Amino acid sequence: MSSSQMYWAMATLALFLISSAFADDDVVVLTEDNFEKEIGQDRDALVEFYAPWCGHCKKLAPEFEKLGTSFKKAKSILIGKVDCDEHKSLCTKYDVSGYPTIHWFPKGSLKPKEYEGAHTPEALVAFVNIEGGTNVKIAEIPSSVVILTFDNFDEIVLDKTKDVLVEFYAPWCGHCKNLAPTYEKVATVFKLEENVVIANLDADTHKDLANKYDVSGYPTLKFFPKNNKAGEDYEGGQDLDDFVAFINKKCGTNRDAKGKLTAKAGIVETLDTLVKEFVSAGNDEKKAVYGRMEEEIKKLERSAARYGNIYLKAAKSCMEKGGDYAKNEIKRLERMLSKDISMTKADEFALKKNILSAFA
Repeated sequence: MSSSQMYWAMATLALFLISSAFADDDVVVLTEDNFEKEIGQDRDALVEFYAPWCGHCKKLAPEFEKLGTSFKKAKSILIGKVDCDEHKSLCTKYDVSGYPTIHWFPKGSLKPKEYEGAHTPEALVAFVNIEGGTNVKIAEIPSSVVILTFDNFDEIVLDKTKDVLVEFYAPWCGHCKNLAPTYEKVATVFKLEENVVIANLDADTHKDLANKYDVSGYPTLKFFPKNNKAGEDYEGGQDLDDFVAFINKKCGTNRDAKGKLTAKAGIVETLDTLVKEFVSAGNDEKKAVYGRMEEEIKKLERSAARYGNIYLKAAKSCMEKGGDYAKNEIKRLERMLSKDISMTKADEFALKKNILSAFA
């Protein structure tokens, strides 16, 4: 295994993913209101008592999320967590004096057993399997970050149809290891954006490439937009929100930190102007505005052209099914979006909902 592969294999163990792409929902958030409704009932539970400011808790968080993902389908096991800053009385009740504290609650009991093992996914999974009589394996989490090498660097980074963010890192670099989970989340947020690439390069192995782009420290982040393949230094913050805001601004994308499309996604201003005319027009005039929309859509390219076709289908449906079509369809799409669906389907429904909002 190369140093690049080894680094990202290790980093993968520290990922914090959502269920569709991150795993926030896989660890049950426990509060004073729901604790005894969830714990001591018909399933065993492993609970982390933590404080948001605690460094050891932050280090454990991705491992605990990985544990939650691993046991997501095990109906007899609950993986939960309690924020002791928010629920002090609950943590006092269970003698929590340091963070993180991990307790095992057998089903039917509110008397815990303290977990004293290692804070690794392997150790945590092994403990739960033994105590809970399960045989669950650690969830495999593929990386969404594109790994660059000397062989594929130019093909990927210098592609004038792609906007590419590159992290130049060294496997031994502590700051790089700290950035790795966040950088993985960034890649996951934009994984469905065909023209956006989140990539990294092991600069320790590929020193010539690092020198070519004046990389003198790690991690160094450079952005290679479609129109500037010489590269630009990324000088923004290194929180997830910072990266998401940067990519949205530079690439014209509209994603939030969970990878979901925002209300601006799919909106084409020139078509929105025509939609206003369409909505206020009489039935005969609607056909004329529809024709102008067709002509405007012919001028659009790439993703805008795809959005234009959604506008056109929406306008046609409004003419055929009446004025309430848009409102009724939006309600249906909202119901679909509230369900557990794939990111691809969520994108499809969100785009249609956003565009239909102009017709409602």
